Amino acid sequence: MAPSPAALRLARRLRGLRENHEAGLTQSQLAKALSAETKVAVATISSWESLKNPKLPPAERLRVYALFFCTERSTDGDPHLVPERDLTPKERERYHTLHDELVGLRDAVHGEGIATSGSYTWDFEHGPITIICSEVPSEALPPLASEFDPNYTRMYRYGDLDALIELWGHIRASNPELTVTHRLSSEVGPDDLSSHLVLLGGIGWNPVTRRLLRTLHELPVSQVEVRDLKAGEIFKAGADGVEFRPQVEDTENGVELVEDVGLLARLSNPFNHSRTITICNGIHSRGVLGAVRSLTDAAVRERNEDYLSRRFPEGTFALLMRVPVLGGQAISPDLDIAENRLYEWPTVEEAAAR
Repeated sequence: MAPSPAALRLARRLRGLRENHEAGLTQSQLAKALSAETKVAVATISSWESLKNPKLPPAERLRVYALFFCTERSTDGDPHLVPERDLTPKERERYHTLHDELVGLRDAVHGEGIATSGSYTWDFEHGPITIICSEVPSEALPPLASEFDPNYTRMYRYGDLDALIELWGHIRASNPELTVTHRLSSEVGPDDLSSHLVLLGGIGWNPVTRRLLRTLHELPVSQVEVRDLKAGEIFKAGADGVEFRPQVEDTENGVELVEDVGLLARLSNPFNHSRTITICNGIHSRGVLGAVRSLTDAAVRERNEDYLSRRFPEGTFALLMRVPVLGGQAISPDLDIAENRLYEWPTVEEAAAR
């Protein structure tokens, strides 16, 4: 599927601003200059300028673009961002004109109904993409999960089905030209493991997640069974093994889950370093769904994607998040709210040292 005309116009304009700048900027130089306020990776600049599969920049990034390109004073030494308060009247006029132009180009992409909301995590340059799902234990399977039942429905064997339905449609829409498949953990073969992997569910029902959490030594997050939690496994994180547990309340109907914990992580695939592993995990199923919806729910996904791109510009990260539960439904976490972020890796200090 070819990019939309509006998306191409915006990508060409952003590329043209960089290439026609007096300093003859490279993508690396531009990324460094735009990182004065919030860090942006070179790969992100490349994705915005791509004429094959352009990604839509967050609106805030276009403000910084306009601020940088409204003045040529950044050619004095290393290219740098001039604070808005220091603009001359003519530069301020150019700033507003360019900003309005870029926002108009961005709005035109939305006007075409294209599903491009700055969602980079689920956009892949190459396939295939394999979603490896948790599997309901045999003792918990309903009658329709039996192949001998006339109304056999294979999907009853899937755990975290809410999360799969949410994520499957989103990844397919974001990658219409790529092969996207889903597998039960018991069905995974060697070829599947060399693709872009998305792991749904925790160690109890997804043995692939259990194995890979042990294999990914750089990931300082583990999931362990504890005696006092009858369903689900808690998370431990960091060198001190700090525990993260769900929150429950006693009600007249019994114990009610009011807050779960979700894990969202992105790492290099140890079986194929040109591919990635994305983990969407939780202590319970609503933690898994919350981790997925943090990057699929239109109400928060653009803001959350922007946070991830700023906080983890290298694209490798792990984040434990609060997933509030109201009326039995998982509420999509807003990562801009600091209280929703329980643990982040790499830490700010580790990221600065890289």
